[in-house]
Amino acid sequence: MTNHDVSRADEDIVGDALVQKEAFALLVHRYQERLTRYLRRLGVFKREDMEDILQNVFLKTYRNLNEFDRKLKFSSWIYRITHNEAMSFFRSTSSRPEGHPVDDAELVLEQLSGSADTSMEAELGLNASQLTEAMKKLEAKYRDVIVLRYFEEREYAEISDILRIPTGTVATLLSRAKKRLRETLSHLA
Repeated sequence: MTNHDVSRADEDIVGDALVQKEAFALLVHRYQERLTRYLRRLGVFKREDMEDILQNVFLKTYRNLNEFDRKLKFSSWIYRITHNEAMSFFRSTSSRPEGHPVDDAELVLEQLSGSADTSMEAELGLNASQLTEAMKKLEAKYRDVIVLRYFEEREYAEISDILRIPTGTVATLLSRAKKRLRETLSHLA
């Protein structure tokens, strides 16, 4: 990958990939690590499962490139495909996500407490393992918005697009998720 490729917008690369198959490899390279991390946060832990899901994601993405609206964000589109594939995986294996390994929990704690009315971290003396435990106890709809907003650093509009819910619902779910997370964390402290 050249320096020029790094600075190119995803949407431009999609245009190239429609004409030249090799250009799609740039998108795979750009998103493989991010989507692997996202799958882990959704609760897919086995390497083979992650690889299978990612393969499906990239195949579906490539097959449907013609349907992608280049006026929209490619990242939201590929995250939505990844989310849907992960949910299909859970349904097909009759398994449930086991929670989220929170590698960057300290950073997320800062973001959550910075966005809260009070400083959760200081008030509750939180640590990464407590956040991991609390995340396991959240309902999937709340976990999803927390993961996308604070771990994946997605904007409300992107979360809306990924989860296929209105932006106002994203705000409501996030507010409720933070409240439930604070309640759960206060019991763990």
